[in-house]
Amino acid sequence: METACKIPTVAIVGRPNVGKSSLFNAIAGRRISIVHEECGVTRDRIVAPVKYSGRRFQIVDTGGLGLFHDNQNASAPWDAEIREQLEAALIDADIIVLVVEAQSGLLPLDSTIAKKLHESGKEVILAVNKVDNPALEKNAVEFSVLGFGELYPVSCTHRHGIGNLMDRIIASITKSSGDIDDGEPFSIAVIGRPNVGKSSIVNRLLGEKRVIVSDVAGTTRDSIDIPFSLEFRNEKIPAILIDTAGLRKRAKVNSAVEIFSVMRAEDSIKKARLVLFVVEARPDGLTAQDRHIARMIVDSGKACVVVANKWDVCGSFKQKDILDEVYYTLPLMTYAPVVFTCALSGYNFGKLLDSIAEVMGQMDVHITTSVLNKVISDAVQSNAPPCIGTKQLKIYYATMIKNEPPTFALFVNNPKYAANNYMPYLVNFMRKKFAFAGLPVKLELREKERRAFVPPPPKNKRPKRIRPGAPKSSPSTSEDTKAPRAKSKSARPATRKSSPSTSANTKAPRAKSKSARPATRKSGSFSSPKARVPSAKSRSVRRGPKKKPAKSGR
Repeated sequence: METACKIPTVAIVGRPNVGKSSLFNAIAGRRISIVHEECGVTRDRIVAPVKYSGRRFQIVDTGGLGLFHDNQNASAPWDAEIREQLEAALIDADIIVLVVEAQSGLLPLDSTIAKKLHESGKEVILAVNKVDNPALEKNAVEFSVLGFGELYPVSCTHRHGIGNLMDRIIASITKSSGDIDDGEPFSIAVIGRPNVGKSSIVNRLLGEKRVIVSDVAGTTRDSIDIPFSLEFRNEKIPAILIDTAGLRKRAKVNSAVEIFSVMRAEDSIKKARLVLFVVEARPDGLTAQDRHIARMIVDSGKACVVVANKWDVCGSFKQKDILDEVYYTLPLMTYAPVVFTCALSGYNFGKLLDSIAEVMGQMDVHITTSVLNKVISDAVQSNAPPCIGTKQLKIYYATMIKNEPPTFALFVNNPKYAANNYMPYLVNFMRKKFAFAGLPVKLELREKERRAFVPPPPKNKRPKRIRPGAPKSSPSTSEDTKAPRAKSKSARPATRKSSPSTSANTKAPRAKSKSARPATRKSGSFSSPKARVPSAKSRSVRRGPKKKPAKSGR
């Protein structure tokens, strides 16, 4: 990997506790560097990209330059490391912003630092911080003896004078070097508990001693963004490596600076696209804090690679045994590949880069709806959903709605019918089919909307065919012709009858003849006129058939 420094670099330097980190956050536009009244809070170089008035550059926050002097703080174990970081920042910087403060006035240490900056030959801009009222602005004139020309009074608390300082910085940046834009860099965060070798891994990946490494837990306090170039698919892409502070248990966090460090580390997980989860390779498994950090990564939905560092202290143990122990301790991280490394010797870092490239390639995979529904159908046929009470989950269809992380929407009859043990089964089945290495798979159950019944529209009547050669009739003519036909149909029964009166007269005798028929056929024994008299035909049937006369022998 190569460190990517294509845009101009502006370094902020000064003695301790003059407001360098406050000015850094004001220029960057967000809270990146930890600000505290305690001296020596900032130790590493903190870098942030800035775009102002169409120009791009990166701003660098550094530790206090008071450590160049021999004083009571010189016995701190990381003072020498901070001094190396400062010297590296001065070498890489194109423009230097020297920060002094108006409330304390000009101190001998300010003159010493100004002398060193004159010897560097770099362009220096003098910023007088903590000018919170007009009286202090008048006192800022005394810093002109440092010999840097025009000075710029600023107040980071009230955001006063920041615009004038930014205009001065932009004026020193050439347009050709400030308009370089390689797109959004790929961000990788290095996360883990304290003293597991995160900073050592960062230095090994960069190929230089970029961040401070110490045996003392809690050496890294800020989340440090380091631009570099990552080789992916035979080309180098811009990336950012984020070194974070170790995440302790909340009960053991006992200072305000450490609380801010934990907050910065948690924010780094949210803004990163890939997380390198650094753990210590141990035969007895991982700790409860490791499981807590794993839960944070899973909840964030970020891609992950587990780095089991310090493999050199495992002795005669086999990697397979420790790998099983890691997955047993971290049941939520079974989807993440585990790479055993040693940051001191550089063991297996080539495989680590291959794992990073593999996970990056999986982020661009998109599963078509047809293939996805075939896999879901196979999963249901292999193991049908269990019933919740008397109801069973029905999956109608599925579709992929997101890549990072891979998220699938399943349209079902009712999400309440999904059993808790059935969703992990579907996730594992899909992971075997699609091989999402290092990416958590998420399923979203959505109830399919039932559409209301809409009756079909009435069918249009077929137009009446007109024989060729027939004269075309107008609508009025056709209506006139239809009316007589209706009258003729209704008149047909009337034409068959002579008249209403005649028909009534003819029907009356018939009714009388019918009622009189039983009376004519009755004998004197039937007293009731309603008694039924059997007909001659029925009498003949009852008597049986007539016997034919016997033929004579003659």
